[in-house]
Parts: sequence; structure tokens; C-alpha cells
Amino acid sequence: MQARARVRYLKVSPKKMRLVANLIKGKPVEEAMNILNFTPKVAAHHMAKTLKAAAANAISSVGTAKLKAEDLLVTRVVVDAAPTAKRIRFQSMGRVFRIRKRFCHVTIEVEGEPEPEAPKTRGGRRRKKETVESDEPKAVKKTTAKKTTRTKTATKTKKAVKADKIDDTQDVVEETKATVATKDEAGNAAETPEVKTTEETADDTDTKKDKTDE
Repeated sequence: MQARARVRYLKVSPKKMRLVANLIKGKPVEEAMNILNFTPKVAAHHMAKTLKAAAANAISSVGTAKLKAEDLLVTRVVVDAAPTAKRIRFQSMGRVFRIRKRFCHVTIEVEGEPEPEAPKTRGGRRRKKETVESDEPKAVKKTTAKKTTRTKTATKTKKAVKADKIDDTQDVVEETKATVATKDEAGNAAETPEVKTTEETADDTDTKKDKTDE
């Protein structure tokens, strides 16, 4: 996998740029970036920007999952001369000196091998489906067990509440029966007259006769 980046019309002479380019030829991208970051030259700054662009182009074309910047190698660095801007400087005695402002073009090529993709097999999907299907009953069993335990505890609590209610109602019924029985006994005692025996009645008649004789 190859990728390249090119910068045109840099305001640096080709000779100065080639001195920096020779430092990074044939080296990994990470090592080349470290060299350029610690090189105290203006040309190193422009070279580092171009190298970053080339690495980014290589990674974007393949993808970050398959290729990384550490796997890239600087294979080619080309510095070409660009058109020169000509200026003059006036000197004494009517003379003029020529000033040449040189420009250059920089091209960097980067190469790296992406990671191979795993071969896709037809049986892979079936195996995945089988694993998914085999996993489902386990989850169902777990959920059903949890539900049964919850229902058991709920039924136990309901039965206990019902038993408490039945006991309370039985106590209330017994209390009402006791109160009603006491009331009935009191009413019967008040309503029933005293029954006298035959002896008492005979004594009463004798006392009445004595009173009449007198």
C-alpha cells in the first residue's frame, strides 16, 4: 500500500531541503517524525507537515483498523526546484547586484502493508446462529427460575395474609357470639317469673285462711 503527499512552492532553497530529506529516507514514519521534530531548521518543519499528510493519506485509504502509522515506511523523498524569483539590490557606482529567491517542490511517498482480513467461511454464520440458539434456553431457564421463586414467595405471603384475616374474623365471631349469649341469658332471667313449689303454695293458702279466721 503506497501513498504520497506533495507540497509546492515552498520558500526554501532545494539545497537546504535536500539536506533534511536525506535524514529521513528509508526510515519508519515514527522515527522520521522524531528526527524532524528535533532538527533545528526551517526545512524540517515543512518536511514534517508533508510527512504527516502522506501518512494520513495512507491510513484514510485503507482504514485505521487495518493500518497504523507505526507500520509505514518512508520509501521516497523528492525535492524539485521551483521557479526562482529574481530581485535586484542597488550598489555604489551605479551597479546592481542580482538576488535570486529560490523555491522548491517536495514529494514524499510512504509504503506499508495492511493487516490481512480474516477469511469468511460459510459455516461461520451457522455456528454463530447455533451458539446464539444454544445460549437462549439458558437465559430462559434462568428467567423462569427467577419468576417461579418470585411467584412462590408471593403465594406464601398471600396465604399468610389470608390466614391472619381468617383468624381475626373467627375471633370477632366468637366475641359476638359470647356477647349475644350473655344478652340472651340476661333477657331470659328478666322475663321468666319465679315458679313456686306445691309446698310453698300450701303454706301460702294456710296463712291466708288464718288471716281470714282472725
